[in-house]
Amino acid sequence: MSSQNNQQQPSLIGGHAEYIKGAAEATIGSVTGSQAWTSSGEQAKSHAVDTMKAAGEQRDPSQGFGKVEQKLGQATGCEGMVKEGEASKKPE
Repeated sequence: MSSQNNQQQPSLIGGHAEYIKGAAEATIGSVTGSQAWTSSGEQAKSHAVDTMKAAGEQRDPSQGFGKVEQKLGQATGCEGMVKEGEASKKPE
């Protein structure tokens, strides 16, 4: 039963993977002119953002990667990673 509960918990890694998949689908749709691919990609990205937000709300700030996560978030444009990194930074 616990494995079933784990599958229903939002995951940061799963959310990021879904976002990348959605971005790839949307790009394919844009390049090929396929509205179905573009729409599917945008829906996947939107769902992924919701998943990442939910996972971030449940995350213990002491479990983050601190400044590394913050910088990676800045480099990739992921606001959630920036916030999570700031929250989990160790005092210098």
